[in-house]
Amino acid sequence: MASGLFVSGTDTGVGKTRASCALLEALRARGLRATGMKPVASGCDATPEGLRNDDALALIASSDPRPDYALCNPFALPDAIAPHLAAKAAGVEIVAAPILEAYERLAASTDRIVVEGVGGWAVPLSESMMQADLVRALRLPVILVVGLRLGCLNHALLTMRAIREDGCDLIGWIANRIDPKMAAADANLETLKTRIDAQLFGVLDHAPNATPAQNASALMPAIARL
Repeated sequence: MASGLFVSGTDTGVGKTRASCALLEALRARGLRATGMKPVASGCDATPEGLRNDDALALIASSDPRPDYALCNPFALPDAIAPHLAAKAAGVEIVAAPILEAYERLAASTDRIVVEGVGGWAVPLSESMMQADLVRALRLPVILVVGLRLGCLNHALLTMRAIREDGCDLIGWIANRIDPKMAAADANLETLKTRIDAQLFGVLDHAPNATPAQNASALMPAIARL
């Protein structure tokens, strides 16, 4: 049975997919079979094959073995809004059972599963389920992606606290330089290093055209210890 990692973020748009694809490539570089999963995706395009999400497709492209789309993304929702609202608009309810079943099927044919969350940490998936409930049901440790921009200190430290108060295991974090003009970026990064009580897996430079394999090089030293 594969072991898994859950990738969350301090907010939406902080680079969870970029970090998740880099993790997959780094794991594969270690000689492991590594597969990506995006259980819930809001903001999907209609295609002849069905609804498709760019983040899920990126995870599949960085996976080996590459999963069927339905296993990678059990809940594909058209509207690019909060997932519980997107699900309501689509006339569906996000529940844990199909996600757990898809995860188990993926786990049977790979060594590691990188599960990318949706939005930030404290996101409702339904009227009765928060994202933290899903992480607990999957029993996965968490890696937090921190987007380096103004406000990241507050967002990162509050998210760290929330993850732990929700009873989940924060094993590390990844810094992503999403704002190349951020004032005192390195000083903020040093502050985060002293305040986040978890391993820094790596720092992704601001390089919009970098491939996932190139981004993976920043994570290789930490991945070697997973």
